[in-house]
Amino acid sequence: MATESTLLRVLLRQRHMQGYRVFCKEYDRIAKQLDTDLIGRYPSKAQFYRWLSGDLLGLPYADHCRILEKMFPGWTAEQLLSPHEGDTDSLVTPPQRTAASTPPVPRPVQMPKQNRLADVTAVYASRTEFLHNVTPRALFEGAKTIDVAGLSLNVLCQQYSDRLLLDSIETGTVIRALFLDPNGTNITAREREEGLPEGHLSSFTKLNIEALQRVASKVSPEAQGRLDIRTYDEPVRYNILITDQAKCVVQPYLPDARGVESPTLVIEKDAAVPGLFDTFSQVFTSMWDRSKEIN
Repeated sequence: MATESTLLRVLLRQRHMQGYRVFCKEYDRIAKQLDTDLIGRYPSKAQFYRWLSGDLLGLPYADHCRILEKMFPGWTAEQLLSPHEGDTDSLVTPPQRTAASTPPVPRPVQMPKQNRLADVTAVYASRTEFLHNVTPRALFEGAKTIDVAGLSLNVLCQQYSDRLLLDSIETGTVIRALFLDPNGTNITAREREEGLPEGHLSSFTKLNIEALQRVASKVSPEAQGRLDIRTYDEPVRYNILITDQAKCVVQPYLPDARGVESPTLVIEKDAAVPGLFDTFSQVFTSMWDRSKEIN
């Protein structure tokens, strides 16, 4: 049964954002921070007003939940879309946390160790679902080595701040970043496969390379060489992220589908279990050995 008002409606009213157009503008602003592929994917007008009234059968898609939780820090999507009890004109603040430290990052569901699962510890239906559960900060913070290969490397270049990246490098983190060559033939082939305008992925990849080069230009003399940026020009098959030669995140590139729709495997090295970690570690090493340094 529909309720008179959800907490979301009250919070939007407090920020003078209860209008649909204003909300969509804020949605896109948040999407730009989280994942540029989510820009323009705000809810329909009818869906938006269902969010405000509470006329819902369940929570929206994970992408919407991520945006809402980023828009209103301290609240979960479930809380935001629940009925609001009390004076709708009173200021509503997030519940107080018991500790002032950074809230714990949700961990992926751990699967039982069985031979049929090898060393795979978690599986997500899409990159978006993966990033809803595992933040880039949880992936990179504290890592001493980061190896990443794929297309535009958004998780490193767009979803992790330059300041945190620079701080990691200055404290000893060694990063190897391998981009699909923005001037090569294979990125053009991928644009055609995804049905994108010519130059779309190429331009975005160049921006991401420049973002990392900007970080590299700021490192101290003592940290020079800890950020290595290279390109390769081969059919793009996987996005591979390896930290500390212990954890690996693998996302295949699907035909006729955007990268955010790729299923995601989390693999943790286990010497007692023959598995996939060594396979994808070798794939990265092989690609790196064939790569070209950026002039």
